[in-house]
Amino acid sequence: MPEAIVAIGESKRVVGTLRFESDGRRQHSQFEYADAWLKAPDRFALSPALPLRQGGHYSTGKNDKRSALSGCFADAAPDSWGRALMRKALADGLNEFDFLVLSDDRTRQGALRFVGPDMEPLSDLSPPIPRLVELARLRGLAQRFERDPSGAEQEARDLAGVAGSLGGARPKANIEGEGHLWIAKFTSERDAKPVERAEVATLKLAAMCGLRAAEARLELAASDHPVALIRRFDRRGATRIPYISARTALDWQSEYSGFYTDIADLIRQISGNPIEDLHELWRRIVFTILVSNTDDHLKNHGFIYAGSDRWRLSPAFDINPSPARHRVLETGIVRGGSFDASLGIALEACVFFELTPQEAQRRAKTMAETLQKNWKQALRNEGASPGEIGVYADAFEHAEAEKALSLHAS
Repeated sequence: MPEAIVAIGESKRVVGTLRFESDGRRQHSQFEYADAWLKAPDRFALSPALPLRQGGHYSTGKNDKRSALSGCFADAAPDSWGRALMRKALADGLNEFDFLVLSDDRTRQGALRFVGPDMEPLSDLSPPIPRLVELARLRGLAQRFERDPSGAEQEARDLAGVAGSLGGARPKANIEGEGHLWIAKFTSERDAKPVERAEVATLKLAAMCGLRAAEARLELAASDHPVALIRRFDRRGATRIPYISARTALDWQSEYSGFYTDIADLIRQISGNPIEDLHELWRRIVFTILVSNTDDHLKNHGFIYAGSDRWRLSPAFDINPSPARHRVLETGIVRGGSFDASLGIALEACVFFELTPQEAQRRAKTMAETLQKNWKQALRNEGASPGEIGVYADAFEHAEAEKALSLHAS
């Protein structure tokens, strides 16, 4: 039965032990907190699903192999892009434990680390973290792997380490620059729209609308394949900041999508500043509706550790406008309700987020006005052509945006 010591932060402070077992058909794991961690005055639970207590916490992959690991560990493991690279670089047949512990320790999401008895990381992929000047080379590697995964073994090995535990299916890598760790997102061979330009522009629009959004900028902007750089908010210099997705925080096991009101209830329980986080979350719902974001699933919301066993809503990230005829959300607004991207539902739900109807209308109208005045210029600033801006018009100019603009906000 393979196992790893679970440590945290640069000091590799021991938190507990993770054990894993697989018989080929079923996978399951057991995590147990270390006694010293349970007794420490600054202890905290790695997630709400792993409360601080003695004895084992069990996870089984009976219906879904990825649930063989508790959510906080699954968050620290690679997703589709990283897994494809690891399979090519290391071997087919990797199990969930392999994906978790063999991915690069230095760039792993959050603060968790997986080490052996010698306290050295178990990672099998640790090439040097590339720097900003190497973006063009990395972009070329990603393009070659996307075009021909079967013939790109060296490219896969070069990328697999620096991809780390980044989520999602799109090509990406970690890079260092200006004293920070960044996620470099590359244009996909399958893109029919300037996705990277649009994501950077939209994150900047989010900040203009008063949201706490991840810092973003575009590199190689003059090329046909620009690179979006998103600054990692789970790092502060060399300090690693614990992070869990909303899916993990909710211990969401269902195959169906979740609801924003569930996240709101969770915020009341775990947030260091629940009112501020509730208002922020509601504004993100409205922003998602106004920019036609179709990527708002539970793994694209998260929490960073704030100390004293409290968490805060992480900066917004992975906001991707998508012109679409049928405008639906990945995460429903109110439990039991529809998944329609409806401003009306968001306004009716404002009380769940500690907002008065008058304040909600005022905030929605202000955001809509900000977007109306700035969305085209934001895309233009990132190098989008007039034709590309036209492609995104339906994402920013639609019936729900008109409703927000027509609100009578006092």
